[in-house]
Amino acid sequence: MHDEKTFEAESNRDLKHRLVLEGRAHAALVFDGARAVGWLEYGTPAELPNIYHSKEYEAGLEQLPDYRLTCFFTDRSYRRRGVSSVALQGALTLIAQSGGGRVEAYPQDTGGKKITASFLYNGTRTLFEKAGFTYERAKGKNHCVMSKTVTPGH
Repeated sequence: MHDEKTFEAESNRDLKHRLVLEGRAHAALVFDGARAVGWLEYGTPAELPNIYHSKEYEAGLEQLPDYRLTCFFTDRSYRRRGVSSVALQGALTLIAQSGGGRVEAYPQDTGGKKITASFLYNGTRTLFEKAGFTYERAKGKNHCVMSKTVTPGH
């Protein structure tokens, strides 16, 4: 997927739209009525091959996960209202419906400090701990690798 990505918003929007239609891009969407107010992108490592701090990640890698959770978005007027938590639960439900497996996330490890919400595109370690994820290791200066096994279900 990344090989097709450009540095132009219009072509990236078109690419993302095509990947969604082809079933090669996935996200858990959060709605307020008919308005999408947040989402969490997820996919297999083949669908989402590039992650930040990849050299550090690969140095500690024992086995690739079945799924990666890579990027949250929350509309500015909905931040700090639980949208990320709803998106995370939605993604885990969708992964369970697709057969489950080991899921990795790469959240910001804030160390309890307040961080501007616009920088939390990977979520926080606390968010993932509350959802049952286990801390595995540091990745980069302020991020970490966390994982959870999701059982198949509905």
